[in-house]
Amino acid sequence: MDLGTIIGLVLAFGLIIGAMMLGGGVGPFIDAQSAMIVIGGTFAATMVCQKMNHVIAAVQLFMQAVFDKSSPIDDLIPVIIHLAGKARKEGLVSLEGETIEDPFMARGVRLGVDGLSPDIIKTTLDSELAAMKTRHERGQDIWKFMCATSPSMGLIGTIVGLVQMLQNLDDPDSIGPAMAVALLTTLYGAIFAFVIFGPIATKLAARTAEEVSAKKLTIVGVESILKGDNTMVIQSKLEAFLSPQQREALASDG
Repeated sequence: MDLGTIIGLVLAFGLIIGAMMLGGGVGPFIDAQSAMIVIGGTFAATMVCQKMNHVIAAVQLFMQAVFDKSSPIDDLIPVIIHLAGKARKEGLVSLEGETIEDPFMARGVRLGVDGLSPDIIKTTLDSELAAMKTRHERGQDIWKFMCATSPSMGLIGTIVGLVQMLQNLDDPDSIGPAMAVALLTTLYGAIFAFVIFGPIATKLAARTAEEVSAKKLTIVGVESILKGDNTMVIQSKLEAFLSPQQREALASDG
């Protein structure tokens, strides 16, 4: 679980709600009409610009922002070094019975054990990586679209509220609710855009960048294993993907 995402969302909404309560309570800030315009309108516009299954998949990506199931990139290097050492000593076929937790790495090693050439395996893994990036970027684009659309829906709600207010200037009792719609839709649009949609899109983009880096490292590692490179050479290649802090941590663990 990514505590940063949870803590950030709880803290952001906690501060907003706390500020409301200090000013007299949360009640005045709850308006069904405003929520309908902003939330419903944002998701409706999103479904217009994307296929339904893509929208559903993008919403499910929220859980990836909360739960990070990817393997740390520096944890992959010891596994690759182990596999490379075993392949050099006992042959590539000896890796057939190895338990490899990372599915992407396991696929590359399995293809090598089956006798495919390193070039074909690299092309296959590169294609899989490109397809993954495309899927992830499509989901991120949907979250970015919602981030850009929700303030616009807030503006639409503001206009609706102002029109209602101007049409009923002779009725003082209707001015307050209409003004509430005008202001609260703007508030709702800003909250959803800058507290939820925008940060989630950025978090997902960062996760994709980390996963792409890990898979590129895996491709280099698998290619080196299949070519029979020395383990020291392989480690030098793979450490190029790590930050200085990660290299120091890997050296101390080793």
